[in-house]
Amino acid sequence: MNQTPSLPSSSPVLAATVLRVALGIVFLAHAGAKFFIFTLDGTARFFEAHGFPGWTATPVFLAELLGGLALVAGFKVRWVSLALFPVMLGALKSHLALGWMFTNAGGGWEYVAFLLAALVTQALLGGGAFAVDNVLGARAQGPAAQTSAS
Repeated sequence: MNQTPSLPSSSPVLAATVLRVALGIVFLAHAGAKFFIFTLDGTARFFEAHGFPGWTATPVFLAELLGGLALVAGFKVRWVSLALFPVMLGALKSHLALGWMFTNAGGGWEYVAFLLAALVTQALLGGGAFAVDNVLGARAQGPAAQTSAS
């Protein structure tokens, strides 16, 4: 008999965790690039060249930095994922004219589209395992909930 091995019931929870941490690292990397490589002034000029007000460079940097930290930690994951969605829509606008693939001059928009899909998926899945929200939720419910959840 050929049986397909089944995955443990914890697989979706662990999958949400892997996605959450990976997304958090990507947003931290992009925030770091805006601050350390391009600088906020250079990022503001890039934004202006793509039709966005230059002053939005700082809020986008902060959204990516704080959002990335929150995702890695597992804090308010659903809300953070949804809050980062408009940031990525702005990035999508900047990349649409460059074509689909990253191999095009200036890159493409497939990566941004993937991040948008990943953010929606994360918002639907929640934080997964090892999230700060799990600890905070257990504390808010009190000791009885902690022992019954064990």
